[in-house]
Amino acid sequence: MGVISREELEKLYEENFVEIKEGEILKGKVIKKLPDYIVVDVGFKSEALIPKEEFEAPQDIKEGDEVEVYVESKEDEEGRLLLSYQKAKRLRGWEKLIESHKEGDIVEGVVKKRIKGGFYIDIYGMEAFLPGSLSLFKGLPDSEIIGKTFKFMLLKIYRGRKNVIVSRKDAVIKEKEEQKRKLWESLETGKVLKGKVKSMTDFGAFIDLGGVDGLLHITDISWKKINHPSEVLKIGQEIEVMVLNFDKDTQKISLGLKQLTPDPWQNIEEKYPVGSVVKGKITNILPYGLFVEIEPGIEGLIHAREVSWSKKLINLQENFKPGQELNAKVIRIEKENRKIALSIKQLTPDPWQEVQKKYPPGVRVRGEVVGFLSYGVFVEIEPGIEGIVYLKDLSWTKRVSNPQEYLKKGQIIEALVLGIDRRQKKLILGIKQLKPNPWPEIMEKYTPGKIFEGKVAKITNFGIFVELEKDLEGLVYKEEIEKERMQNLKPGDSIKVKILKVDAHESKISLSCKGIE
Repeated sequence: MGVISREELEKLYEENFVEIKEGEILKGKVIKKLPDYIVVDVGFKSEALIPKEEFEAPQDIKEGDEVEVYVESKEDEEGRLLLSYQKAKRLRGWEKLIESHKEGDIVEGVVKKRIKGGFYIDIYGMEAFLPGSLSLFKGLPDSEIIGKTFKFMLLKIYRGRKNVIVSRKDAVIKEKEEQKRKLWESLETGKVLKGKVKSMTDFGAFIDLGGVDGLLHITDISWKKINHPSEVLKIGQEIEVMVLNFDKDTQKISLGLKQLTPDPWQNIEEKYPVGSVVKGKITNILPYGLFVEIEPGIEGLIHAREVSWSKKLINLQENFKPGQELNAKVIRIEKENRKIALSIKQLTPDPWQEVQKKYPPGVRVRGEVVGFLSYGVFVEIEPGIEGIVYLKDLSWTKRVSNPQEYLKKGQIIEALVLGIDRRQKKLILGIKQLKPNPWPEIMEKYTPGKIFEGKVAKITNFGIFVELEKDLEGLVYKEEIEKERMQNLKPGDSIKVKILKVDAHESKISLSCKGIE
């Protein structure tokens, strides 16, 4: 083999190295990693040293990796090739941006750093400027901004300077408008949407469906009765709701939450048939009854008259508490009105069914005075068994016009069962029958014509009642006493009277003050 001349060597050298131009982008190969540099070969006469800080993750760069670089200079002051990884990346990013985007488009970018008046945003590797007034980052710490990805609008593209101004504010506005448009286009009754609880009022909650608010009325939050949405929901809570109705003209959407679960009243008669015993919790106490929750969404009413067989008025507030659990019997269901009537007393037999055996006429009973009417006194013998003492059966001798003067409410008395009123479910009682009838003796003692001294008990416009002895009174009609004398009398005065007539059947004694010396 012959000796190669100098000219041939230079030719071979020139053929093995590419011709490069300043300002172009080349592909190079990483051939070595130094402590502060990455050595890249682009097929030129010399390799280039690129500072590690130009790479986002220099630790991930490996020998043999191919990278794009920008030729800054063929020779620097030391005669070395000068390449830049960052400038190549920025130039490629700019090319991609202007080829596929225009002003007003939305792009994603990473916040690189905070600068005076705003931020630098990395979009496809190039730096765009985000004015602080358009950032929506006010009040946020750098830890929540720097290095994070957001969407931005290309507000202004300066092609000559290869510069871009972006806006996050306009991107958010545009995105919300697009969300609203898509939402309204896709709306249909019965559709289930995801939303976030935005605010609450007494009548319901407003749900953000993504730029559009819908109203979730309080009656559509739960099958269970609630007094305020906060009993079920929280501000910021993400929930699924059903579209019940909407109007594009008025921009109103009605939503439902309870409609996503089965209506508990659907098969109410099968779950809680009449006659069945249920367990529930007291939710509300009113003067007329107790509201009891059997299950979420199903509430029954125990009317005050269904609490006890006793006719005595029961103070529900004193005897029951909200949250108290109890058993009750289903006595009526009104599915259309969503009402269930319950009873506590019907868990035990009606005591009236045994009244004939327990309280036949002639038996002596003991009970509590529970009420008054103008014609008698009501006495409770036991819960569910009540009797009445008519005025005529209170006393053999005392004339009772106001039973409250004779007996007091709550007083425990004894009486004799005289009969049974099945229609009114009441025992007919007598108090005077506990003692022998004194009238035969009275008739013997107070015979007509006899004169006795008594005491004025009461003065009326038709005469004077005179007490002859304890619990025994007679009546002097005004015709049987001088007018002037009658006007001068007062209760407690002593007075002489003459017996005119004794009527044992009517328990009356007629008296006169005339003809007495």
